[in-house]
Amino acid sequence: MEKLTIEDLEIFGKRVLMRVDFNVPLEGGRVANDKRISAALPSIRYILERGGSLVLMSHLGRPKGKRVAGMSLNPCVSVLGRHLGKEVGFSEDCIGAETESIVEQLGPGQILLLENLRYHKEETENEKGFAAKLARLGDVYVNDAFGTAHRAHASTEGVTHHMDRCAAGFLLMKELDYLGRLMENPARPFVAILGGAKISGKIDVISNLLPKVDRLIIGGGMAFTFFKAMGLAIGQSLLEADKVELAKELLSTGKDKILLPPDCMISDGFDFKARKVGKLKEVKSSRIPADWVGLDIGSESIRQFETVLRDAKTIVWNGPMGVFEIEKTAKGTYALANVLAESTDRGATTVIGGGDSASAVEKAGVAERVSHVSTGGGASLEFLAGKVLPGVEALTDK
Repeated sequence: MEKLTIEDLEIFGKRVLMRVDFNVPLEGGRVANDKRISAALPSIRYILERGGSLVLMSHLGRPKGKRVAGMSLNPCVSVLGRHLGKEVGFSEDCIGAETESIVEQLGPGQILLLENLRYHKEETENEKGFAAKLARLGDVYVNDAFGTAHRAHASTEGVTHHMDRCAAGFLLMKELDYLGRLMENPARPFVAILGGAKISGKIDVISNLLPKVDRLIIGGGMAFTFFKAMGLAIGQSLLEADKVELAKELLSTGKDKILLPPDCMISDGFDFKARKVGKLKEVKSSRIPADWVGLDIGSESIRQFETVLRDAKTIVWNGPMGVFEIEKTAKGTYALANVLAESTDRGATTVIGGGDSASAVEKAGVAERVSHVSTGGGASLEFLAGKVLPGVEALTDK
């Protein structure tokens, strides 16, 4: 790390303002999945055990500058308290005189969670005055929210201009370590798997990874734009017509590296909102009828991809192979999830790039069997694209 880390800070007797990512799913006013809270525990415990008082700040959802009852961080308090075995305080706001008063009363080893940062539009606008008010709540700053490190918001970038020592927490360090090793010195063969709906969100990732990887597997909805670029009929499958020429260029540049699905699972009817799929059949990718839609990779694709992945020493995966939210069209995604788990068992380094891929390995029951599941889909994509993450760049240099 070229930046200060949590281990570089003097913590005893200090108030630590820490950005975490508690953007958790809520169901019936309760936390439905606490993985993001658990991920922050090493940094939280480190600070509390060393006699620091801790002020946590996070966003939840997109309330767009308004108080939305269903997006309060209050449900996280009991979950965090249960993990820590101690009382966790809660402030009804993240700035203001009342919040500052509560913070000033915190003693060593005590912890407070602030209300949703995005109840104030100034957070996402990275407004200087709002950032300065946040900075008043701590003596030192720690960013442990990799999931928001790609955004220059007041709590991730703005606040650092008002504090002398700004450091990376353990989770942020772990994310940067795994992703950094992928990009700088991967064990080979190095294979990347890219899926999901669209090429447009992953153009920079493909361009940045192509020179670095030994093979690039492409699946999901984005594969059909590549098929179109090859002159194949894709029926009613997802197409980004304005990206066909770009797909041609990428195929030309990476012709020895890019591997597309040789077959796919198609349907004569599909309604994603209603989670309904019509008749399904498996066809070669070059044989999709005009009124059918591609929804998953086929069995031959799974076999071919497995063969490539079995020999890989480093694998990074971002994006599902099909509509994995529906059981009938999740076979390809879950098959690859299991292959990655088996590859990890054999000693390969496997990194899941957050978002839908993280959800897929969890649903497949193999999240604990891969090397690393990123907590930030957008941030991991930006990193894999070779872009600077504002939340990291803003931290204090060593």
